[in-house]
Amino acid sequence: MKFLIPPIIFLLAVTASCGDKHNELLVEAESFREKGGWLVDPQFTEQMGSPYLLAHGLGNPVEDASTSITIPATGKYHIWVRTKNWAAGDWEAPGRFKLAVNGNEIESILGTGDETWYWQYAGKIPIKGPAVKIELKDLTGFEGRCDAIYLSTKKTEPPAGKDELSSWRKKLHGEAEIPEKSAEFDLVIAGGGIAGCAAAIAAAEQGLQVAIVHDRPVLGGNASSEIRVHTEGITWKSDRIISMLNTVWWPNGSPEAAKDDTKRHTNMARYDNIKIFLNWRAYTANTTDGIITSIDARQTATGERMRFSAPLFSDCTGDGWIGYWAGAGYMYGREDSATYNENWAEHGELWSPAEADNKVMGSSVLWRTYDAGIPVSFPDVPWAMDVAGDYSATTGTWKWEFSRNDLHQIEDAEYIRDHMLKAIYGSFSNAKKKAENVNLGLEWVGYLVGKRESRRLKGDYIYTFNDEKNMTEFPDAVAMETRTVDVHYQQIEADSTKPDFLSEALYYKVDHYFIPYRSLYSENIGNLFMAGRCFSCSHVGLGGPRVMHTTGQMGVAVGYAASLCKKYNTSPRGIYENHIDELRELIY
Repeated sequence: MKFLIPPIIFLLAVTASCGDKHNELLVEAESFREKGGWLVDPQFTEQMGSPYLLAHGLGNPVEDASTSITIPATGKYHIWVRTKNWAAGDWEAPGRFKLAVNGNEIESILGTGDETWYWQYAGKIPIKGPAVKIELKDLTGFEGRCDAIYLSTKKTEPPAGKDELSSWRKKLHGEAEIPEKSAEFDLVIAGGGIAGCAAAIAAAEQGLQVAIVHDRPVLGGNASSEIRVHTEGITWKSDRIISMLNTVWWPNGSPEAAKDDTKRHTNMARYDNIKIFLNWRAYTANTTDGIITSIDARQTATGERMRFSAPLFSDCTGDGWIGYWAGAGYMYGREDSATYNENWAEHGELWSPAEADNKVMGSSVLWRTYDAGIPVSFPDVPWAMDVAGDYSATTGTWKWEFSRNDLHQIEDAEYIRDHMLKAIYGSFSNAKKKAENVNLGLEWVGYLVGKRESRRLKGDYIYTFNDEKNMTEFPDAVAMETRTVDVHYQQIEADSTKPDFLSEALYYKVDHYFIPYRSLYSENIGNLFMAGRCFSCSHVGLGGPRVMHTTGQMGVAVGYAASLCKKYNTSPRGIYENHIDELRELIY
């Protein structure tokens, strides 16, 4: 296996235009040569338009980010910064930062405007070129964010609308419709979590040339050291492969997750026919007559683009992005209890509602503290208290989870993440007021949302709670689980005095249940597999098999099925119709 990592010399997205007798440059923040303590955050690209730099310092200002650009001509330049005040209110904005040009700080404090992404005017300054150094200077350590910097000799604010901004960016960057690079494989997998990695190994061991397109610097998804959820469930017939990828048990949020990252990457590196594209985020799927011909992806820091072509694709993104872009049928939200007859009278609306809604299981942001042995200060966080209230805590477990009927776990993911950060910082601030916590400091707070549920792609079979309850023995069973079916709800739904950022689980005990192969390929996109939490199931049906050992089993089944598709020149559905026994023999 080869890890394809972007070149050391990052290409700045800088353009100039002189057609209307003015000079302009657009600098994408994520492409800064030196990131300092700022982090590249690409997880909301589809909603706000781009990866951006995030100053995630747990209340301590992070090291400056810097880069060098070349301006087209000396002159006086107006400067705008695309940013966001993520907690606007009657207080100082938490994510404040400043911009410095050639070592001179611009007076304006940035990140102080609206609670939406917008172009904040920084000022007009004389710039002598051609070489210019730009620096981002964090002032707080509380999630300052910078998407891009625009310099122009003409005072014309850049466009704000999503589509208009996208077109404007492409024009300034001279971006063609077709990516600059391309590559062909037997199987392209989008998403490098446990399911995606398991699919890659299974396919590679059968001789396929495999690509994994993954938008993070490490593999593992929710199990990675960036999110830190330990793997659960059973490995069943796929133990050999899943054991190369899973975690040992550690408390959620533990730094021990880094050791499992190392194991995972070491084992993936054994396969020369797996190519992993770290920090590449897919952004579209190209289709012809219900068949995906390729997916396009962008390097999250440099902006370099690449087209991945293959006869087969597997959506392991969790959010079902490949299927969504390709036009696959999908589901979102909780079905009404009559749709699949999934009601559990004892728990009523908390389990399955009388009317369909959007209260899916929520996203978590984990966190932990440490005892320094000496007093540790923590700044006031008035901007967090409307969420935290008087709740006090010193660590975050799986119960730190947020979902609401009016929020979409994909489209509103940045709001959800920020809401959880307010809950964490506010609750810890309350805890710090107690004498017994004077020596505690924040050791780690996640900034990536750990999702449980969002889009679920439709397959030939929609898996439901009845399949778990009845322990349905499918003729095409390819995965098996024994864990209790658990469905989450927000505690505030049962008790209005509880904070809105804590969840609880309802547990239905069952001996075992199977997952059918028909739930692992799309009903209407002819060459698309799916493995992971975006497999074909109802909301309650997801309650059991959504954990990573089970989704890893799905990945193994998909990888083996892909190899049979190549062997017999057939489709994923063709494997069910004509070769299901051979697939089960590979698994069993």
